[in-house]
Amino acid sequence: MIGRLVGTVVLDDASGELLLDVQGVGYEVTTPVGTRGRASSEGERVVLFIHTHVREDALDLYGFANEHERKVFRLLIAVPNVGPKTALGVLSALPADELARAVEGEDVARLTRVPGIGKKTAERLVLELREKLPRLGASLPSVPEPSADSGDARRLMNALTHMGYRPAEADRAVRALGDRVGKEPLSDLLRQALAQLTP
Repeated sequence: MIGRLVGTVVLDDASGELLLDVQGVGYEVTTPVGTRGRASSEGERVVLFIHTHVREDALDLYGFANEHERKVFRLLIAVPNVGPKTALGVLSALPADELARAVEGEDVARLTRVPGIGKKTAERLVLELREKLPRLGASLPSVPEPSADSGDARRLMNALTHMGYRPAEADRAVRALGDRVGKEPLSDLLRQALAQLTP
């Protein structure tokens, strides 16, 4: 089984599909939206934690920015009627920490806003994950966040969503900028956020 890949991104689709060149071998890896921007790097190469999913007719690779995201993905696909595509949809719309908060607060309404998640599936996610996700909390990576009242963060979010990016994608790109928001010119921040979102 493949557990980790370090390589150069050759193709990066907005849907989260990556083509990763690892010493001349191209691996097709499906990731939650925004993974490339969150993943650590070694020079020009990105580091992805891989879940290898074997089926009768295919071998699929799913990539994550860190071990915590991969563990949450594995918890999600262990829930009845939640397959890899649905789990990726959840992690694309809700970063792992937000998912944990939604489950802990039994926020079924928040979960049903994720494409492909109906009320029954949302209730099942709460039931199945509410005891398991907190145990992973210790390994939750710290992500720098712009302060909630940051006007620049709001303006960046609005600019990105008006350009056609989904709110979850825009939020992730703005979070990736960390404490630069509010300190650097808005035009520079917008260029940096777009770099997170475009191949």
